[in-house]
Amino acid sequence: MSDSLIVDRTEAVATVTLNRPKAMNALNLELKEALKQALTELAADRAVRAIVLTGAGDRAFCVGQDLREHLQLIEAKDPAPLSTVTDHYNPITLALAQAPKPVIAAVRGTAAGAGASFAYAADFRLGGPSTSFLMAFANIGLTADSGASWTLQRLVGYAKAIDLMMVPRKVEAAEALELGLLTTVMDDDNKVLMAAQQFAARIAAGPTVAYAQIKRSLAFSATHSLADSLALEAQAQATAGATADHAEAVAAFVAKRQPNFRGE
Repeated sequence: MSDSLIVDRTEAVATVTLNRPKAMNALNLELKEALKQALTELAADRAVRAIVLTGAGDRAFCVGQDLREHLQLIEAKDPAPLSTVTDHYNPITLALAQAPKPVIAAVRGTAAGAGASFAYAADFRLGGPSTSFLMAFANIGLTADSGASWTLQRLVGYAKAIDLMMVPRKVEAAEALELGLLTTVMDDDNKVLMAAQQFAARIAAGPTVAYAQIKRSLAFSATHSLADSLALEAQAQATAGATADHAEAVAAFVAKRQPNFRGE
């Protein structure tokens, strides 16, 4: 794959680690290519039933685009800086948001720019005392990318989203939890990744197909009418209802035992 990205599989959980700690896990071309490939493969791998996304080191989850590389390409009149949104950031964001399995972001340290956007695209975000978010795009004369214009306002509302984007500031862990940017805050940064992996293992033992349909239904209903959403729910329920996991869960309920979900 790449030295800049580490993928570890433990049973049904895949942990994807952005591995450029000296650069605060900034996204250079090598890392973006590796991340896009890894997430696409993991989303399609039925043996993987939950994904944890994290960053190496204790300073940053990911500070977004590697601006040193970005400047070099601009000065060389390379078209890559202008095409990376469509070539990398959009596919990565879709792979996270549309993965047919839960995605958990273990956010230690700073999450800025596209790094924050990737965390917003996850289904759950766990942080610690050092966790912070920064919508840094306007600071460098850019608008949001990597789905932040879609995800952020759904997490915090339009008024707060435009405030955080137009007047960028660091949102510390306590406020991030209050706003909904974080799902959970641990009392120790060193517990964040372990807690995310433990949670991922627990949710990976659940009804994976049902989780995928929940994600699909919520994303669809955010931009469609009630009537259209009801129709989509009927389709999603038919898909989930036809699974072995549904039959197992009903049998377990009647027998007063815990179900043994297989993700199918």
